[in-house]
Amino acid sequence: MLDVRRLRLLRELSRRGTIAAVAEALTFTPSAVSQQLAALEREAGVALLERTGRRVALTPAGIALVGHAEAVLERLEQAAAELAAARTGLTGTLRIGAFPTATRVLLPPALAALAGEHPALEPMVEELDPAEVAPRLRTGDLDVALVHEYDFVPAAPDLALDTLPLLDEPMYLATPASAGGVGDALAGCRDEPWILSTPGTLCHAMTVRACQAAGFAPRVRHHVDDFGTVLAMVAVGQGVALVPEFGAADPPGGVRLTPLPMRRRTLVAFRRGAAGHPAIAAFTAALRACSPVTAPRA
Repeated sequence: MLDVRRLRLLRELSRRGTIAAVAEALTFTPSAVSQQLAALEREAGVALLERTGRRVALTPAGIALVGHAEAVLERLEQAAAELAAARTGLTGTLRIGAFPTATRVLLPPALAALAGEHPALEPMVEELDPAEVAPRLRTGDLDVALVHEYDFVPAAPDLALDTLPLLDEPMYLATPASAGGVGDALAGCRDEPWILSTPGTLCHAMTVRACQAAGFAPRVRHHVDDFGTVLAMVAVGQGVALVPEFGAADPPGGVRLTPLPMRRRTLVAFRRGAAGHPAIAAFTAALRACSPVTAPRA
């Protein structure tokens, strides 16, 4: 009989590529991960791994087993959801991941509504960039998360996860009001200094790719993640930036916001098979009931 915990390790190895990365993600020692994978090979009766330098590659049998592991883990999530639905009332913790503007704009009213409907449910929120969400959901550190994607940065497919659309936001080019018009929007800012988010985040990738699509590479002056701070720096002439509707909800004086033909989409993400879990369904319903309807500025 194949051990489910070892199947999870094999799945993580297929994504991360090294024993060390799997160990760090799951707070194991590398030797413990190696031992568990060796035990899985003995259970399977066939080689699942082969070393290529410092990395470990899956054999064809290992790749096939990962596919079966995805199906097995999905069915286990479905079983857990059905058992939770059979209980009376929602109790326990619900571990939620969310990006900063969602934490500020979307979560407070949704959590208030959730508390009113299910007072015994204890939501626990962790703020993080959407790029960090997928591994945290797969390993069980999170139950559900709010993630976003941009027109120029679509979400990478992950067979272990499902998403439900929540809302769309328009995007704006933020420029100092004193700078006058920007002409052809992005292209008109090719010579301006830019304020970008931290490298490795989706927001950073979005700005870089949007500028590349406009025919130039942004000349980066600052890396700032908080959109309120970004707008404050734009207002004093420190650069230009791209911001979503939620990030531009209360701009300071001295900032011009020019609408762009770009969108940011917010989605609810969870492990595949968990859509029917009553806590996740209740959280999603609260979000949909409380989410504001955004529209481009006049």
